[in-house]
Amino acid sequence: MTERTTRPEMPELHSADPTDLRSAIQQRYTQVAERGLQAIPDDGGGCCGSSESCCSPNAERLYSAEEIDAITDEAAAASAGCGNPTAIGELKAGETVLDLGSGGGIDCFLAARQVGPSGRVIGIDMTPAMIDLARKNAVALGAGNVVFKLSQIESLPEPDATVDAIISNCVINLASDKRRVFDEAFRVLRPGGRLYVSDIVVTEELPVEVQADVASWTGCIAGAQVQDVYLGQMAGAGFTDVEIVTSVPTSSAGDEPWSDRVRSISVKAIKPV
Repeated sequence: MTERTTRPEMPELHSADPTDLRSAIQQRYTQVAERGLQAIPDDGGGCCGSSESCCSPNAERLYSAEEIDAITDEAAAASAGCGNPTAIGELKAGETVLDLGSGGGIDCFLAARQVGPSGRVIGIDMTPAMIDLARKNAVALGAGNVVFKLSQIESLPEPDATVDAIISNCVINLASDKRRVFDEAFRVLRPGGRLYVSDIVVTEELPVEVQADVASWTGCIAGAQVQDVYLGQMAGAGFTDVEIVTSVPTSSAGDEPWSDRVRSISVKAIKPV
């Protein structure tokens, strides 16, 4: 998919209230920040709960040994990703990188190594406990070129055209308005800027009762969009050269009859010059 297309109409599938969703997500990830992902029981939401979930509580599944050695144990314990967005594209020295849903900071710190001391990394997260954890990790690592800001990814606190690359790891699926997330990402990127995203999508719509279940939302399942809609919204925001780099099935939904619809994908795209 390389051309800008008309933005597809999103069907009204998700009946869970956005305010309730944000509150539930913040509660879940406050627990993750305070106790580590391994300590959070699987509440039926699937992903981000068990050791075989799509949002891994085991950073070793997604990152190299060298990458794990470069971060704090606390950052690794709070890693709730489904991929490694810094590994699917090249970040250059001196660049400014923005992480949507930065959590404990693992991807920010890996990005900071690539952009070097002349570069800058900005982590955005809506959970205060995650921001506190990430800032403590930054101090422990001496990551002076990384800052963390409390904000929602649907409304980024950055000026237009000031970012060279955006990364995100299993977070956009949690947003109730993904169209706005992609619009905001496009706005803050400079012309020629790149988007590197790992996320959860589905090949077919999930049952309505699953889409409306808050626990399934916080578990990265209910908010997963049909892949073509997800990529279409990215293109509709203005991104070109939208490319799926990896696509693998997950075991996040266990033995549910619809579990084979859930996939973890890594995508890259460009804001045209």
